Amino acid sequence: MGDLEEIGDGTHFLHFTMLGLFSFREMAVGDAIDFWLEFLETLGLVPDHVTIHPDRLEDWTPLYRDRIRIVPDEECTWSDGNVSGYCTEFYKDGIEIGNIVNPLGTCIDVGFGAERLDMIVNGTLPDDALATLRDTVSRIVASGYRPGSKEQGYVLRKLLRRVHVIGGTLDHPYFAQEVERQMRLRSRYRRLRDRHPDMSPEWWFDTHGIDVAEMRERDVE
Repeated sequence: MGDLEEIGDGTHFLHFTMLGLFSFREMAVGDAIDFWLEFLETLGLVPDHVTIHPDRLEDWTPLYRDRIRIVPDEECTWSDGNVSGYCTEFYKDGIEIGNIVNPLGTCIDVGFGAERLDMIVNGTLPDDALATLRDTVSRIVASGYRPGSKEQGYVLRKLLRRVHVIGGTLDHPYFAQEVERQMRLRSRYRRLRDRHPDMSPEWWFDTHGIDVAEMRERDVE
């Protein structure tokens, strides 16, 4: 998906369609917030607001030092099916441009969508962003990866899903399979959501493989 560049001990950048950083206990949430706000400033971009899960609101709000408006959001969590954590998300012009996840409560996992930053900073058309996504999927598939629930397979599945969500298509069996899979998940979500109105996004993901945020993005509410 891209090249890893090490920045200090245990911290890396991931280049290509996702700008990211992962740190094993070398960086705290506050360090990551400072770093990414400074990075965004170099692009001339200041987020309109950030969101924080209510469970982390008291601890994480001071880390922003009144620089950005903060909005509580109960969906500020992330999981890859095995590891999960609370997160804080950055928004500009109504678009989520990136997030900082605190998996296991000790590590830092950051992801900022390069195509979204490109669209906001440079005015790149959505079609160009879609082309970037398609090219990324093609490169991952050509490297021998298949859609799955872990590691690179999970990244590929998320990218295929993203192409579908923003209205794109791909002439590849993996894309057709993911579209069919999403249709099944949406049908299951519609059937079960009224029975479990108080369940958390983590429960939906761990129990049914359903990403609630993406279900709502597809206007199934």
